[in-house]
Amino acid sequence: MEVTNAFRMPLIGDVAPSFKAKTTQGDISFPEDYKGKWVILFSHPADFTPVCTTEFMTFASMMDDFKALNTELVGLSVDSIYAHIAWLRKIKELEFKGMKDLEVTFPLIEDIRMDVANKYGMIQPGQSNTQAVRAVFVIDPKGIIRLILYYPLSTGRNFDEIKRVILALQKADSDGVATPADWRPGDDVIVPTAGSCGTAKERMESQNEDTYCLDWFMCFRREKK
Repeated sequence: MEVTNAFRMPLIGDVAPSFKAKTTQGDISFPEDYKGKWVILFSHPADFTPVCTTEFMTFASMMDDFKALNTELVGLSVDSIYAHIAWLRKIKELEFKGMKDLEVTFPLIEDIRMDVANKYGMIQPGQSNTQAVRAVFVIDPKGIIRLILYYPLSTGRNFDEIKRVILALQKADSDGVATPADWRPGDDVIVPTAGSCGTAKERMESQNEDTYCLDWFMCFRREKK
């Protein structure tokens, strides 16, 4: 007998699964309400837990950075809206690594029935049947999933990396390039690999102050500092 799953975990390149949800900032229709914007959709295991609290304080402290990148934040856990509100009020009273008096103004989804968490593969039985893992989905302005990160319950996320990924994806889209390991804004970028012998030969013979090649398949464009 064939067994089918109710949900398939979405993959990079998929259209982001749609849903309607109640949040701490009102009802949302996702991803329709965010058309034209980048979105970081992320889950956390539970309200009033220490790792999650440090993460929310960090996200709240970086909201202006993300908004400057046309990027919105949307959080989720399987707690109730009332637990969310109480927790966010408590966060405003805490101080961590110099961050204090932080108001979380991005929406936090109530997902008591785990409808959204299941659609996005955030419930992973090897970790917990009742809590979402620390998932991160980066969704582009067309509603396409561009990056997926999963962290275990015990490990807080690297927020510099999440911001770096947004910058790298936006650079790749705007310039038609790829970004090398540990790329940061201002670093040289990789141009598309030559698709023919003629192009490869031409590139190797016509390197200039703007482009250079380590080999025919690995050519870079210098970025203006």
